Amino acid sequence: MDKSVLVMIPGPTPVIKSIQEQMGREIQAFGDPRFVKCYKTLIDDLGKLFNCSGKTFPIAGTGTLAMEMAIANTTKRGDNVLIVSNGFFGDRFIEICERKGLNVDVLAAEWGECVPVGDIDKKLAEKSYAAVTVSHVDTSTAVVAPIAEIGKVLKKYPDTIYIVDGVAATGGEFVDVDGMGIDLMFTGSQKAFGVCPGILIVWAGQKALARRKALGTIPEYYVDFEKWIPIMDDPSKYFATPAVNLVFAMSEATRIVAEEGLAARHERHNKNATAVRKALETIGLSILAKPGCQASTLSNVIYPAGVDDAKFRSTMISEGVVVAGALGAYAGKAFRIGHMGNITVNDMVQLIGAIERSLAACGAPVKLGAAVGAYMEAMGS
Repeated sequence: MDKSVLVMIPGPTPVIKSIQEQMGREIQAFGDPRFVKCYKTLIDDLGKLFNCSGKTFPIAGTGTLAMEMAIANTTKRGDNVLIVSNGFFGDRFIEICERKGLNVDVLAAEWGECVPVGDIDKKLAEKSYAAVTVSHVDTSTAVVAPIAEIGKVLKKYPDTIYIVDGVAATGGEFVDVDGMGIDLMFTGSQKAFGVCPGILIVWAGQKALARRKALGTIPEYYVDFEKWIPIMDDPSKYFATPAVNLVFAMSEATRIVAEEGLAARHERHNKNATAVRKALETIGLSILAKPGCQASTLSNVIYPAGVDDAKFRSTMISEGVVVAGALGAYAGKAFRIGHMGNITVNDMVQLIGAIERSLAACGAPVKLGAAVGAYMEAMGS
């Protein structure tokens, strides 16, 4: 039997037993009344939980497909789009938009920093934008954007659709779709919901739905809201095959999130993230994201001088924990850890202990137990 390895990357995140059990249920036909009821309940519960008065679309696909879904249903060739990028995944919108024939302007922050809200306001005033995209948390930099403040700015620009990429945030960072003025938000099942990859969720507010209607026929097929709305209203109808067992799993995950409460869940994530970063800094590591824009769901951690990235991460696996490499200019200079979803204090202690031992194996002057102690002290306060 293969050695068990704790997955502590920024997604997929660990899947707890009750969600695993739902994924492992006997398959049902997508027309089975039991499944139809389960699917409809999930659709409705996700809409209520995140306060979206429009339509909610949990369908088979990835976060990148959700990005295309967002753009496809709110823009047409020749439109202007403003991309607010705090890292690699903010930049991913550039090619998606350019392939659709959109005119793209980009406001990009230095990695580890966040585009100031005032800069966004100034840029939006320069011309008419059909949409603006913002990553709530960029998975490459672990920078969190002030989406509520940006939503207030967007009230001045009623013709602009406010799109929030919540892939590495939703279910960990607090969000209120209608309350924050978000027109369209999306995420994936494998991040803070703690389900395996395979389902995307798009929340489309009334303004986004009206924009889709105004566009008429669009060239995209699978991601077209108009194809999916009849199914979201009545899942006994058919358009494309739903991910049946992932719907079961997402139903359990959504129940867990709702039971904990969005505000309490964010508070737990934030406390844990603060403790993790304090612990890692205790042993000579530094955090890429600057104070004031550090995400609660993941961290990009910069090595001290002399630590080899490949050796460190391979040693981590031998210690029973996998972490992710960094991207872009920080590849080889940092590693990324996820601390979101349904993780426990025990998971974090295992992670931090493995980091201590792996750094020591790479020649770093680490006092074993120091980071674990700092973490436990911070969590106990």
